[in-house]
Amino acid sequence: MSLEENKAIVSKVVEALNKRDLALLDEFVAPDFVDHTMQLRGLDSFKRFETNFIKSFPDYSETVEDIIAEGDKVWVHFKVTGTHTGEWNFFGITFAPTGKKITETAVQMYRIVNGKGVENLQVSNPLGLLIQLGAVEYTEKGKKLFP
Repeated sequence: MSLEENKAIVSKVVEALNKRDLALLDEFVAPDFVDHTMQLRGLDSFKRFETNFIKSFPDYSETVEDIIAEGDKVWVHFKVTGTHTGEWNFFGITFAPTGKKITETAVQMYRIVNGKGVENLQVSNPLGLLIQLGAVEYTEKGKKLFP
C-alpha cells in the first residue's frame, strides 16, 4: 500500500468514530487489532472501548491536526473534544458524569498491513484529562506551579 493509502485508512477510522459508525471499522481495522496504550486485543475490544467513550462523551469529536506516514506506519496528531455526560469507565475506574467539557491532544501511531490497522500506540495526557474532569486535583504546590 502507498503512504497516501495508509494515511487514508487512518483518516477513515477517525471519520467512522466521528460518525459513530463502528460497523465501518470492520473495513479498516484488522480482527486481531492491538491497542498497546489502552491494552485492547481484537477489533471487538476496540469497538467496546469506543462504544463506552461515545456513551460517556456523546458529543465528542476527533480533529486531525497532522498526519504523517512512513513505511507501514502512520502517525496522527489529533485533538479530541467532548462533554462528559455519561458514566465513564477508564482503566477499571468508573466516573459519574460531570457535565464538564474536555479537550485533549494526542499522537497515535497506527501500523497498517494489507489495508487495515493492526496495531496502535498512543501518546497522550490522561492525567490532564482527569484534572479537567475534576477527578484529580493539584496540590497547593501544584496550583502555584501550574496556575
